[in-house]
Order: sequence, then C-alpha cells, then structure tokens
Amino acid sequence: MSQFDNTPIMQNGSAEPFYQIWIKALTKPNENTYAEIGSSPNAKATTAYLWVFLCSLVASFFSIIVQQITLSSRFGQDGSGRGIGAIALIIICGTPIAAAVGTGFFALFVALIQWIAKMFGGRGANDQLAYAYAAIGAPYSLVSSVFILFSAIPFVGICFRLILGLAGLYILVLQIMAVKGVNQIGWGQAAASALLPGFTILLVCGCVVGISLVAMGPAIANVFHQIQQGVGQ
Repeated sequence: MSQFDNTPIMQNGSAEPFYQIWIKALTKPNENTYAEIGSSPNAKATTAYLWVFLCSLVASFFSIIVQQITLSSRFGQDGSGRGIGAIALIIICGTPIAAAVGTGFFALFVALIQWIAKMFGGRGANDQLAYAYAAIGAPYSLVSSVFILFSAIPFVGICFRLILGLAGLYILVLQIMAVKGVNQIGWGQAAASALLPGFTILLVCGCVVGISLVAMGPAIANVFHQIQQGVGQ
C-alpha cells in the first residue's frame, strides 16, 4: 500500500481558485491528486456543501425546464395545465428545495463513506473527503445540467444520455480514487467504502418495496377480481 504526504500544499502562498481545483480533480485522475486536494488547508465540509448546493441549484433549474418542455411536447403548449406564473413559481421554489435535498444526501453519503473507510483503517477526515468529492461532483453536476437540456431533443437526446452515462462511470472511478487517496487505503477497501452505502440503500429500498407488495397482494388481487367481474357483466 502506497504512502502519501498529507502536508498542506499552498500555491505561491495563497489558496488555489476553485475552478483550478475542479479542473485538477477531473483531469488528473490519480490518487495523489485527491490526497493533495484533501490535504489543502481550505479543505472544509462547509465549502464542499456550498459547491454542491450552488451546482445543484443550476442542475435543478435546467431539470425543471426540461420537464416543462417534455410536458409541452407531449400534451401540446401548456398541456401540463400550468400557466407561466405557476411554472415560474415551481422554478423559484422548487430549485432551492431540490438543491438543499441534494446537498443533504451528499453530506450523508460522504459521512457514510468516510465512516466505512475509517473501519478499513482510513486516515482521512470527513472534511477532506467531502472537499475532494465536491471537487469531482460539483463540476460534473454543472456539465450534466447542460447535457440535460440537449437530452430533451428527440433522437439526438439519446446520444447525450449515453455520454452522461459514460461520464457517470468515470466520475465513480474518480470517487473511488478520492477515497483511496484521502484515506491511504487499498483499492478494494476504497471501492467497498465508496459503493457499500449505495448498494445498502438500494437493498433496503428493494426489501421495503417487496414487503409492501406482499402485504398489499390480497388487496391488489381483490381489486383485479372486481375489475374482471365488472368487465364480465
């Protein structure tokens, strides 16, 4: 297992601009890159949450716009039944709420990932991992929000969705590198730390849905039986 020097690194006596940190995080896929980013004296969870919130704000805005375009194309102009004022209200109120919820989930996931990494002997801190994760995820959120607009275009949108999917896999690899670099652990441990929270949540949701369907089975069967009787009459 390689060792990293987590001594804070300063650029000419001053902190790097945020865009340089983002570019470095996306274009220099190396565990040492994230060890360096995490060891910055400016590596704070509050900064990471601010990045994620602002970028989520933009992404949520574009998502709502695309949703309205999709509804209009399916049901005709204003086919969704909403006027301009209602749509503006949805955008003004919906985007901050969606961004806040997204930031909350980001904070929760990072805390879970760092907790698991600590169990594997990780040496990093939540602030360091949140900062490195935000440097990866925030710019991706901005870029993906632009691609979301193009994805609303018929036929062409399929290509943009494919590009977003491939980019998402690249981001996942970078996140695993970030866990490894910040915590100075092995690849298997870093992958497990990054993936286990998501798999656990999916498993729990799947179990809840399965149990709910089993519990509602008799009621659903009764409804179908009544429908069949009505059709038969």
